[in-house]
Amino acid sequence: MQPKFIIVTGGVLSGLGKGTAAASIGRLFLNGNKIMPIKCDGYLNVDPGTMNPLEHGEVFVLDDGGEVDMDFGHYERFLDVDCKSSWSITSGKIFNRVISNERKGKYLGKTIQIFPHVIDEIKEWIFELVDQEQPDIVLIEIGGTVGDIENRWFVEAVRQLKKIVGKHNTAYVHLTYIPFLDSVGELKTKPAQRDIALLHEVGITPDVVICRGKDPLTKKIKEKLALFGNIDPSNIISGHDVDTIYDLPIIYYREGLADTLSHKLRLAHQVELTKWQQLTQNIKRPSRKVTIALCGKYTDLQDSYASVIEALHHAGAHNGVGVQLKWIETTDIETGALSVQQALDGVHGILVPGGFGGRGIEGKIALVKAAREQRVPYLGICYGLQLAVVEFCRNVCGLQGAHTTEIDPSTVYPVIDLLPEQRGHVIKGATMRLGAYEAVLEEPSQVKSLYDTPIAKERHRHRYEVNPVYHDVLREHGMVLSGMSKNGRLVECIELKGHPYFIASQAHNELTSRLEKPNPLFFGFIKAASEEESLKGK
Repeated sequence: MQPKFIIVTGGVLSGLGKGTAAASIGRLFLNGNKIMPIKCDGYLNVDPGTMNPLEHGEVFVLDDGGEVDMDFGHYERFLDVDCKSSWSITSGKIFNRVISNERKGKYLGKTIQIFPHVIDEIKEWIFELVDQEQPDIVLIEIGGTVGDIENRWFVEAVRQLKKIVGKHNTAYVHLTYIPFLDSVGELKTKPAQRDIALLHEVGITPDVVICRGKDPLTKKIKEKLALFGNIDPSNIISGHDVDTIYDLPIIYYREGLADTLSHKLRLAHQVELTKWQQLTQNIKRPSRKVTIALCGKYTDLQDSYASVIEALHHAGAHNGVGVQLKWIETTDIETGALSVQQALDGVHGILVPGGFGGRGIEGKIALVKAAREQRVPYLGICYGLQLAVVEFCRNVCGLQGAHTTEIDPSTVYPVIDLLPEQRGHVIKGATMRLGAYEAVLEEPSQVKSLYDTPIAKERHRHRYEVNPVYHDVLREHGMVLSGMSKNGRLVECIELKGHPYFIASQAHNELTSRLEKPNPLFFGFIKAASEEESLKGK
């Protein structure tokens, strides 16, 4: 059966939220349909694994170990699908493939060019995925903005799709921007008009235009944009600012987007958003709130922790509490610009997320120590586990100077050390311990009770581990190694007995959390923080 293709492009400027828009569109057609999301990124990196989070946002890791763009997090959270790394197509991957094929003789006698060879390779990749996955709907997001040089081959490839699969099997959705000009007190459509004209120039007439902006679109604005963009007014959708991204499918549905696309694609649909709406309401209008200190060093770009933030909101929705974040730049604690107690003022839980490098590390360790001693609920993610072990070894086990060899290669007590298989790696990209791994959970333990299963599977992205030499030392001093790899070598989870909630995971648990099914460790953390808030409120 021929699948339906929904292609999402963007314009005017980056950062409008094409990923959440694409995921929200897919959510409207989720019932009874298998949806395969594909992201096309113009950068020449093979994947974003070596990019700085401050430049690109978080790196999202899939079950199969693929390091992909953060938009895949939106796809998984909205569509309840486990994506695959082959669904991420970058210019780097495409060019590698074209050059490899040229060396093998695929194009003998031909001069290899962007048009047609690179474009044909993109189309071939897409149809290979269709053959493998047999989806009902293929959701393709084109990264960047229309007019960018680096995504031009992707735009041309999806333009040609319509001729290949037919007009009733292809829908183009364009996300544009309608700014509000304070000086005149009104929304301005000129940037969107020029944006849509540019889309027409590359041969694509959008079937639907979603307009991002501060406020909902008026009928007058829709009619004006429709006139100059040669689009039916009913196909112009308001994508105004919302309290939570989980409102978007609801807004799109009310704006008639599901009906519009169903008519265009001759696609039956039945939208079911009842539970989704209830959980969204829990996020927006909670009966009470908890404050979580998110302690990192990439706080200048909150997209660096996008999945952590969403996992906290998922857990809050299921616990009936709102989650407020108190951003702690841990380098400020090291410099003395911020004291530990100032950082923890009004806080009901402390979260130390993943990261790399030494900047801000002693500030994080100081906050871990405070969480342990002051019995504040604590959740450590990846680096947050490693630093919890460093702090415990220094201040409980008496191993003064204990450290991770990532920061101090000559430490006397290398309690965190490089994984054996990581030694000697010269190539950095895709060489960490990546993807989903199973952990055997200790019985009894808090972690085991939260998962309610003897085996937990979570996604990883790290090079260092708790040094097995110190496993017994940790246990002897009261740390519970509550999750271990199947071979017993790698510590996957730790916790402290007698503490309201002190749990850390070597995995990135935020990556598997979804609105309708929060990750167990995040759920337990917010539950404990909620109980802490109740105690402080008395």
